[in-house]
Amino acid sequence: MILIKNGNINTVTNGEIKGDILIKNKKIEKIADSIDTTCLEDVEVIDAEGLNVFPGFIDAHTHLGLWEDGLGFEGADGNEETDPITPNLNPIDAINPMDHTFKEAYEGGITSVCVTPGSANVMGGQCIAIKTFGKRIDKMVIKNPVAVKIAFGENPKSCYGQDEKSPQTRMAIAATLRENFRKAQDYLEEMSFYSEADDNDIDKPEYDMKLESLIPVLRRRIPLKAHAHRADDIFTAIRIAKEFDLKLTIDHCTEGHLIVDELLEENGEYPIIVGPSLTDRSKPELRNLSLETAGILSNAGIEVSLMTDHPVIPVQHLPMCAGMAIKNGMKEDAALRAITINPAKTLGIDKKVGSLEEGKDADIVLWEGSPFDLGGKVMCTIIDGKVVYKR
Repeated sequence: MILIKNGNINTVTNGEIKGDILIKNKKIEKIADSIDTTCLEDVEVIDAEGLNVFPGFIDAHTHLGLWEDGLGFEGADGNEETDPITPNLNPIDAINPMDHTFKEAYEGGITSVCVTPGSANVMGGQCIAIKTFGKRIDKMVIKNPVAVKIAFGENPKSCYGQDEKSPQTRMAIAATLRENFRKAQDYLEEMSFYSEADDNDIDKPEYDMKLESLIPVLRRRIPLKAHAHRADDIFTAIRIAKEFDLKLTIDHCTEGHLIVDELLEENGEYPIIVGPSLTDRSKPELRNLSLETAGILSNAGIEVSLMTDHPVIPVQHLPMCAGMAIKNGMKEDAALRAITINPAKTLGIDKKVGSLEEGKDADIVLWEGSPFDLGGKVMCTIIDGKVVYKR
């Protein structure tokens, strides 16, 4: 057991208190003004006097472990650029948790991330939520899959169009998505009909791994995770989601600040993940990139998460991205929620992580100063009830 004593605790969901947190069996056992442990044995006490205690931060969109740091082709496993439709791929088979960026993540207070395939393909593969500490990826999984990655705009166009393959246009990207969702609907219907039939003469449909991977999306168990920078691409993603009655998150949302009124009309149906904002305008569809986007959307009442798109921005700088959003108009409490409970809800892992609550995973970070200031320092990181870093 671990007892965090006398910390300035920000629970995110239930306010702030000056008090203690008791950790037992990888979970938060108790949060209170004062916890008496005289009757307990083998308790490690961490004095958090003068420190700020937060839930571990969550990055809603990364490629952590898929593009290994300091390597070229040998460590690039995020895009299978041989086929624009690969929804059956899963990052669990490519993430290398031995990459030293994982250590940089938890030393920076990032305890959970969503790892997604790249955006070269129209359908890039499944997305997975993992903890940032461990040696074996199987033991780091929070939920798999949490979404299926799709991409609009320049990335799939440039990947396949230059080789005179489809898609070369935004029309082809949308048509390809519709075609494959229609095939998946037919496949699901055939599979359902076979499983419910009493007639032994009915042949089982031939197994199709790609279409099989889309069934959780069609059943609204997980969302599509849509790479969309431009406003028109955002609206195409929404249009297709509505046509097939699918859940959807809008990732990047670079031009979101230009279409606030239109996004408000959707009544929060499609969660928004903003970023990476702390970058250059490296391609035409980023020409309206602004550090004000997250604040404008949040201040309008839209629930926002932030992301680094690691390695575009190194994952440990997620708190700095939140700090820059605050500097450019986002309220501090909204910025905190954007890297804790909001991404947890969006990824469907909020029963385990995203806030400090009794019964949740003991993913806790002790900060000296504010995580949103450059002078703030992580003093201790705890993941699943284990101290994985001390300054």
